Amino acid sequence: MKLGIFINTDKHAEDVIGITKAAVSKGHEVIIFIMDTGVNLLCNSSVMALSSETGVQMNYCDHNAVQMGIPKDGIPENVGSGSQFDNATMNHDADRIIVL
Repeated sequence: MKLGIFINTDKHAEDVIGITKAAVSKGHEVIIFIMDTGVNLLCNSSVMALSSETGVQMNYCDHNAVQMGIPKDGIPENVGSGSQFDNATMNHDADRIIVL
């Protein structure tokens, strides 16, 4: 199963980490898309570490990151800087979506 996690707030970092690790441990793929104030989590090293987990794909809305003044030098290279197209792709490809 492919699980999509849509993150549009920075209030649930521990939930994102827990859900992602639980899904991956069960052999599921996880697609994460981050936007709105959720881009503040791009500065959270524990959340960014999820991008190196096998089966995890992570993208964020570059427009929101620029608006929020998020420094890009600390974002792992395997985290995609994207747009709403990545959100739409996640919604198309995922079997289930969680919004946090």
